[in-house]
Amino acid sequence: ATISCSRPWSCRTDMRLVNNKPKTKSNITYGIDDNPPWYLCIFMALQHYLTMIGAIVSIPFILTPALCMKDDDPARSHIICTMIFVTGLVTWFQATFGCRLPIVQGGTISFLVPTLAIMNLPQWQCPEPDVLNAMSPENRTELWQVRMRELSGAIAVSAILQAAIGLFGIVGVLLKYITPLTIVPTVSLVGLSLFEDAGHAASQHWGIAAGTFLMLTVFSQILSEVKVPVLGYKYGEGFTVIWFQLFKLFPVLLTIMIMWGVCGLLTLSGYLPEGHPARTDVKLRIIEDSPWFRFPYPGQWGAPTVTAAGVLGMLAGVLACTVESISYYPTTARMCEAPPPPVHSINRGIAIEGIGTILAGLWGSGNGTNTFGENVGAIGVTKIGSRRVIQYAAVLMLIQGLISKFGAVFIIIPQPVVGGMFCVMFGMIAAFGLSALQYVDLNSSRNLYIIGFSIFFSLVLPKWMQANPHVIQTGSDVADSIITVLLSTSILVGGVTGCLCDNLIPGTPEERGLIAWQKQMKLVYDEDDTTNTYDFPVGMTFIRKFKVFSYMPFMPTYKPRKTEKPNTDTTISHISTSRL
Repeated sequence: ATISCSRPWSCRTDMRLVNNKPKTKSNITYGIDDNPPWYLCIFMALQHYLTMIGAIVSIPFILTPALCMKDDDPARSHIICTMIFVTGLVTWFQATFGCRLPIVQGGTISFLVPTLAIMNLPQWQCPEPDVLNAMSPENRTELWQVRMRELSGAIAVSAILQAAIGLFGIVGVLLKYITPLTIVPTVSLVGLSLFEDAGHAASQHWGIAAGTFLMLTVFSQILSEVKVPVLGYKYGEGFTVIWFQLFKLFPVLLTIMIMWGVCGLLTLSGYLPEGHPARTDVKLRIIEDSPWFRFPYPGQWGAPTVTAAGVLGMLAGVLACTVESISYYPTTARMCEAPPPPVHSINRGIAIEGIGTILAGLWGSGNGTNTFGENVGAIGVTKIGSRRVIQYAAVLMLIQGLISKFGAVFIIIPQPVVGGMFCVMFGMIAAFGLSALQYVDLNSSRNLYIIGFSIFFSLVLPKWMQANPHVIQTGSDVADSIITVLLSTSILVGGVTGCLCDNLIPGTPEERGLIAWQKQMKLVYDEDDTTNTYDFPVGMTFIRKFKVFSYMPFMPTYKPRKTEKPNTDTTISHISTSRL
């Protein structure tokens, strides 16, 4: 089976190998229920942590300008530390009481598209630069915090739907209408909609940006199978040389570090003029003004505010993340050579992700949570599928989220380097969306019509709405804001357009790709499954005593009623958008 993740450079080869290995010969060093020694857990947790950081650091570079924050505002580091802290918190709960798979839950680009649509409303657009510069520090702080409170409320309330989808077990109902021709515009538009942000950042210095994406291409695509000798220590054997797949595991971090060093040399040599975005000393004030330790807490930017326009706009990101995470659960299980996740595990995983997104909103991270595909890929490379390792990684994230200066270091990455990374990352997200076309008949004029119209129209309408934010005049400010946000969110417009066209325009199941898609993955209930891999770590004796728990779709003892038809024909796609 072909398995994809959000970073092809980290999982392209090994993910295929796992599924093709004979079951009699294990291809994993530590399985999902294994507990490696504590010192190995720390080292392997550090790998997952570094993999996660490479994806999460890009989010504030798009989020904070939309909030009207200053480039050197120390609060930028507080936001990224909050993201890391919430990532650790939700990851621990997901691995321990959620789906019980070794996955990392963190920030996602899927929420940035509706975020930008909301911030483009007239009441949230940033004032002119002259007005911003004339503001006092207190007013400038309140300017971005009131926007953060709006996003926090929208994220938290919209995620209630995701939690309900898991708690009430309606995943199968949702996926009956989400076909490959719905996935294609929804996922691909996550990357395509952000091309202006990538272009703006890269245009600060195209030479450095080009060096960034060329180096990332070399590391992730050409040198991915090259192993690097590293000095290691094995108990009983002493120091030994270990051949480590450095370029496959950390292509993003390596690229950032090297290009950051290049920018440092250009800064020291005086080649870059004072104040140039590529200089490494432009935002040093952030590190100086950030405290060493700071505890992020719910409502740290003030009490979240809730508006109908914000909540409805964020629902697009919530639904995209729901489908994406569901697709990762069976993939991760195969990577760990674990039993396929039962229905109750998937329901519980979606519920915990929804609750995690609610917490992310209340904590004020400005983003939600979603399964990190790059960490799933790391399992295929390291052959470490232990749940305990992810729990260690979660604790490491919690600790690191308290160190404010650490977050400040990532905020001062030169802008052209970030732009070069965006050019690759956003392009790959769009490509993964388009890869769902492998299921449908591309010789069908019906399918070509749906694909072309849903993608092109979803780029045209939101762009026009952003240029004309006052065009909707219903007589009600609330209705105007709701309609404007919905029509400005490209992934929502594309998903709805593709879904309606595919379900309304006549077509055979083979033509629509439903037959091939059904063979890829299924949500099934196995009555003969006696494994306890997905049971709670505590309390199972109590849960089995009471029959009432077997009626709850998220409990380990859940069984579909005799009058309820199991979801044997409900399928999910392996295509996912991931976060950075």
